[in-house]
Amino acid sequence: MIEEAENAISVRGLTKIFGDRKVVDNFDMDVPKGSIYGFLGPNGSGKTTTIRMMCGLLTPNGGEGQCLGYDIRTEPDRIKANVGYMTQRFSLYEDLTIRENLDFIARMFGMKGRRKVVKDALADLGLSDRANQLAGTLSGGWKQRLALAACLLHKPRLLLLDEPTAGVDPKARRDFWDEIRALSAQGVTVLVSTHYMDEAVQCDFIAYIAYGKKLIAGPAAEIPDMIGLQTWRVEGPNLTALEAELRATEGVAQVARFGAVLHVSGIDAAALDKVAQAQIAKGTHSWTKQKGGLEEAFIYLMTGVRDNFAINGPANGPAAAEGQA
Repeated sequence: MIEEAENAISVRGLTKIFGDRKVVDNFDMDVPKGSIYGFLGPNGSGKTTTIRMMCGLLTPNGGEGQCLGYDIRTEPDRIKANVGYMTQRFSLYEDLTIRENLDFIARMFGMKGRRKVVKDALADLGLSDRANQLAGTLSGGWKQRLALAACLLHKPRLLLLDEPTAGVDPKARRDFWDEIRALSAQGVTVLVSTHYMDEAVQCDFIAYIAYGKKLIAGPAAEIPDMIGLQTWRVEGPNLTALEAELRATEGVAQVARFGAVLHVSGIDAAALDKVAQAQIAKGTHSWTKQKGGLEEAFIYLMTGVRDNFAINGPANGPAAAEGQA
């Protein structure tokens, strides 16, 4: 066991191989207790596999670590008893009511005072009025609430949420994150994988993973500075033509379109400023320097990283090198 009391999760060198492919490759992570930790990466990056290894559901081929003070290899049952795990897909019984699903989960955990536990869970997540509704008839947002209620029944110290807001409306996502922040304030550690940048900014810490490799990790607010990414915001007419021009301009590492705005980024501040000043002199567009954000950072990190299930295998491009530093 790795003794790091300040961390809810601490793993080193986690590796998982399926067939002849390394789905997770020498992965390290520390998740401070009580934090909201964002786990970002494209589909197929190994996020779910990593989460399952960290909570004892999947045995790694290599590496070691602890979750809530328990060894992920030798004490998986103790980990499971203290963790709430919300999977990507709704996994409760659709032909049971909300109340029946929660009662079933309570039975599985052998909880005492089961009726009160279920009643309190219904009230806490605003499910009381729908307690007798079949789970299969619920909308995505209500299914999400039910799944979260099921995760919280046994008062876990750690929540593992795998793409929990995929497919739900914006209001349901906001309500969900209100619940997550409240739980974090009570001392519950939350590890959440997400594709949404507006959710990522609500996390205390972030790790980016791409095709089994960690690219970078740290406090959310510091990620752009850790990369050294500088950004200019550009507004004006005919952005499509300007975007094509800038992509071919030396000193510009990335051009990202956000609606009617371009975000032009680079890691050489002087070179990028020179490009901006030359464009400003033309007087055709408005250029404003701004602090690089998480979305620009994510796009930059993904540049040059190849899918590890691609025919030629993973690449060691600039983004991968950045994360190994």
